[in-house]
Amino acid sequence: MKIDHSIVNKLADLAKLEFDKDAKEEIIADLNKILISIEKLNEINTSNVEPLIYMSEEVNVLREDNVKHEITQQEGLKNAPKKDSDYFRVPKVIDQK
Repeated sequence: MKIDHSIVNKLADLAKLEFDKDAKEEIIADLNKILISIEKLNEINTSNVEPLIYMSEEVNVLREDNVKHEITQQEGLKNAPKKDSDYFRVPKVIDQK
């Protein structure tokens, strides 16, 4: 497969990008280099290679989640600049029309 202007134009359209002529030429060169590298990888015989599932032998050690009430609701609201009984008051950010 060879990368040409039509493929770069289609990629630019899909990505909603615009490139000048020089940038397109650089992109074509870079993408062709990438394809050459991938073709070299395809030449390697991997028939006796086991698939890699995990990058390391490390096992994740997870701890149990323990629910703790560090502060009460009243303590949390104590220093709030604006509050309304049980809730923080914040400025309106969405206008409904």
